[in-house]
Amino acid sequence: MKPLALLMLVLALAACGSKPRQPDWLMNADGEQDRFERAFLKGDDKVAASEFTRLRQDVASTGQPGLAARAELTRCAVRVASLDFQPCAGFEPLRADAPDAERAYADFLAGVVTPEQVKLLPEAYRGVAGGAGGGAAVKGIKEPLSRLVAAGVLLRTGKADPEVLQVASDTASEQGWRRAVLAWLGAQAMRAEQAGATEEAARLRRRMEIAAQER
Repeated sequence: MKPLALLMLVLALAACGSKPRQPDWLMNADGEQDRFERAFLKGDDKVAASEFTRLRQDVASTGQPGLAARAELTRCAVRVASLDFQPCAGFEPLRADAPDAERAYADFLAGVVTPEQVKLLPEAYRGVAGGAGGGAAVKGIKEPLSRLVAAGVLLRTGKADPEVLQVASDTASEQGWRRAVLAWLGAQAMRAEQAGATEEAARLRRRMEIAAQER
């Protein structure tokens, strides 16, 4: 999900002139969101916190609760992608004024989305939210972060099979997202240990040691 891809707003502004200039907040927020996501997933908390603060400030300048909600959901989404299932506290104060689509996405991240809300979700998530679990459904999601978010929701709701964990682990590894790599390898190792596959668990723990090495 790219919560701040505000195409409709840009198109509306385009009606004001032949060569419209995107508002400063939108140009700033797009880059800030991207840098926040990457920094968080890599485990660079200092940069992530700084970029999110800037993102939240730029979005707040619009006075639009829906945009503020989207920013908070961005933070919640990267946490779910990294298997951090703490409540989406930043979104809840905005829920009452947030559009239905944002409320549906928040509920999806929390693992409590209703069938009526599925159609309001970004298209990438509708299959998973509608019950199409399994690695194939997750692997079919093209965007890497969205793939990890979907896998995280499946794990959160107890619907992630070993293939889902493998797809998520491979995705995080391919992107070099250290925090997500450690989270998903840890989930795989825990499942292997529970199944009595001690050699496989040890192999996964060794991979985690490599990923945890500081630069």
